[in-house]
Order: sequence, then C-alpha cells, then structure tokens
Amino acid sequence: MSAKRDSTQFDRGDLSFIIVAGAMVSFMIPGLAFLYSGLSRRKSALSLIWIVSASNAICIFQWYFWGYSLAFSPTATSGFIGNLDNFGLINVLDQPSPGSPLIPSLLYSFYQMEFACVTVAILVGGIAERGRVLPAAVFTFFWLTLVYCPLACWAWNSGGWGFTWGVLDYAGGGPVEIGSGVGGLAYAWVLGRRHEKELLNFRPHNVSMVNLGTFILWFGWLGFNAGSSFGANLRAVMAAWNSMLAAAFGGIVWCLLDYRLERKYSMVGFCSGTIAGLVAATPASGYIPPWAAIVMGIVTGAVCNYATKLKFLFRIDDALDLFAEHAVGGIIGLLMNGLFGSHTITALDGVNTSVLGGWIDHNWKQLYIQFAYVCAACSYTFVVTAIIAKIIDMIPGLHLRTPPEGESLGIDEVEIGEFANDYIEVRRDYKDWTPPSQDRFSTPSSEPASDSTVAAGDRHGQPDQAYKDRHALRPESNGLDTISEKPSENHEGHVAVEELS
Repeated sequence: MSAKRDSTQFDRGDLSFIIVAGAMVSFMIPGLAFLYSGLSRRKSALSLIWIVSASNAICIFQWYFWGYSLAFSPTATSGFIGNLDNFGLINVLDQPSPGSPLIPSLLYSFYQMEFACVTVAILVGGIAERGRVLPAAVFTFFWLTLVYCPLACWAWNSGGWGFTWGVLDYAGGGPVEIGSGVGGLAYAWVLGRRHEKELLNFRPHNVSMVNLGTFILWFGWLGFNAGSSFGANLRAVMAAWNSMLAAAFGGIVWCLLDYRLERKYSMVGFCSGTIAGLVAATPASGYIPPWAAIVMGIVTGAVCNYATKLKFLFRIDDALDLFAEHAVGGIIGLLMNGLFGSHTITALDGVNTSVLGGWIDHNWKQLYIQFAYVCAACSYTFVVTAIIAKIIDMIPGLHLRTPPEGESLGIDEVEIGEFANDYIEVRRDYKDWTPPSQDRFSTPSSEPASDSTVAAGDRHGQPDQAYKDRHALRPESNGLDTISEKPSENHEGHVAVEELS
C-alpha cells in the first residue's frame, strides 16, 4: 500500500489561481482564430480558424507525449534541451514544479502546455491565404519538438544555459514571442509570396472580428502574464497592471501614428498596437515597475508600427505581421528587462528574492546578457524553422503551398469546403459583376479596365485606388455607392446584395 501523499504543501489559493490562469490562456486560442480570420480575405477566413484549432490539438498531444519532458525535465544536463525522463508525464505529479515551489509539477505542466498551444497558434498565421492546412499541421509537431522545446529549456529549465546565465524572461519573450514571430517569418519565407493580384488593395474582411479577437486575447493575456508568478501574490498583480498599461499605451501610439498619415482612427491599428504592447509585456511584466511599463508601451507601439515595413525590405509576405508585432515586441520587452528590471518587483512573489535586476539596480551586464539571448533565439528559430518547413515541403503530398488556382479561389473553398461567412463577395457597383463563365478578374468591355474586383484597401486603411479611378472615369457617378435594384448570383448560387461603404 502506497504512502499517503502530502497535499498540504501547496496553498489551495495558488493552485486555484493557476488553474484559472491556465484556462484564461486557453481562451486565447479562439481569440487568435478570430483575429486572424478577421484580418484575412473572406475566401480564406475559415482556413485560419481551422489551422489554429488543429494546431491546438496537436500541441496538446505533443506536450503530453514528450514536449514537457524535452523542455522541463529537471534531470537534463545539456543546457540545450531536456531528456525523456518525464515522457508521457511519467513521474509528473505532486513534487514541486521546475518553475516554482508554489505549485506542483502536474499543474505546472498543464499551464506550460497552454503557453506552447498559444505559441504554435500564433505561428501558423504564416500560412495566410496560400498555405495548405495539412502540411502546416504536420509542421507544428516537429516545430514544437525542435524549436519551442529547446527555447523553453534555455530560458526556464534550471539546467538551461539561459537560466544559468541569468537571462530575465518572465513569460516567454524568447520561446513564445520570438519563437512565433521569427518562426512565422521563416515559414512565410519558405512558403513564398502571394501572387501580386492578391496583394493589390488588400484589407481585412471583418474588422469587428479583429476587435473581438484582440479583446479576447487581452483577457487571456492577463492569465498568461499574471499566472507566470505561479501563485496568488503581489508579483501577479504587478504583472497584470504592467500588461494593462503597456497594452493601452501601445494601442494609442500605434493608432496616432496611423492617424498622422490617413487622418482616420484605424481600428485595426489600435488593435495591432494593443497586441504589440501585450507582447512586450510578456517577458517584462514581472520584472519592471509600472512607470517603465508605460515607457515600454509607448516605445513598442511606435517601433512595431514602423517594423511592419520590414517585410517589404525582406521581400517576405508576412501577411499578418507576425514578425513586426511578436518578434519585435518580444525583443523590446527582453531589452527593457536589461534596463528597467528591478529586484524589488521580482521579489514580490516571495520566491525569487535573490534575482538581480537591470540598469536601475546597477546591474550593467544584464543588458548584454539580454541582447545575446535575443540574437541566439532569433537565429536558431529562423534557421531551424526554415529547415523543417523545407523538408516537409519536399515530401510528396505535403507541399506547403496551394496551387495558383487554389489561391485564386480561396483556401476555404479548395481545402475546407465551408466558409466563415456564407455569403457571396460584394462589389461596390453592380456592373462589376461578371457571368460565372468569365474569368473572375476580367472586366466588362463597357467599363474601363481596372482591378475593381480585387478586395479594397489594405490592412492599414489605404483607400481603394481602383474604386477611385473607376468613378473618376465616369462623370455620371456622384461618388456614392448605391444599392442595386437587380440581384444577381455568383458561382455559389447566392443572391448578391450591394454593399454601402
């Protein structure tokens, strides 16, 4: 007969808090799905919801199978990746966790699993509008094993080289944000750019869904950051406060930067800045004081806004700006720890009382430790992600990219068979419609040639140039949209209703 286990060593308040925090992090998965779906065109909106959902299921299996052991096995000694001592959650039960003595290993493994699920869900946004879902799903298992688990081991395993070197990474600037942002960039690079006609006048198909996804993420992020104190303590409250401040100021700054160009208050811009602020708070919210979180939010909102232009420099079609928001935001947060990290804030959990801060604690070397960690995480993630993606792309039947006709029709039609919004595409003028037998991008001979059938604008609210050109060429138009008196049908057989702008 086995001895009775001691269940009194852990505070039930701490246990309850981390269980709820883990559930909040899990809620970020539908938040990401809605965000990505809203940012895409209608014809590929459901495919992004599908791949985010599928990646979540694969991650749960991978983490149970060997992911947790490869990241957090306490007997690992390589400093790079764990061993298989906890394969299948063997011997993961009521002993104090590798992350904190405040909670047991079984709860810690569950909470860290949700981190991995969110990371890979962010990453798969790299397939947007041209990637096949089955190869992406296969890719996620190997990416978690060869990229995420080593990154988590470096920063959070007591034997990891980053941990022993003194890297300050509170809730995942390296494993989560750099992993997903740089990994998404590498995947998009291997996948290739969308066809140029798909890049013209692009803008989100459902901004309301973008806002909904953002605020679901914000809610879940409080569990993400506050829960990383691993107990119901003041450090958790400080992390929550810092997350709120960074998100608010990041959103405001990004929106104002967009306003100076367009003289419009962009909803997508506000949401993008909010997410960037939360990303920066991920590695820093448990180390810095509130005033520093405000500085971090302002800097992040500005830098990440300008970083969206890097994809044009790189010539990589990072459709959802994973690199600009997640990688750049995570890097800023990690560097802020080197500047503003405070041992006073860190010690609020009652556990990490001997951890040094950054420059405000006169720990000058912390900044170059953080910088070296950033360089290592970025380079390793990009190279290994690209290699994994390229190998999978070479396997027969697992080509990463859909054929050109699939990209034109939309991933939802060719791979999912269902649609996020089951209605036909809308035109701003009735005469833009073409019979089903004609090419969908052709223009009736009575109209001037233009790209009017391409979705209008881009994700930052640029005006629809084709729409302006069309009305400028027709003097009888007063520039206002009208509702067509005559309905028509598209190839899906639904009645068309004209849209008011």
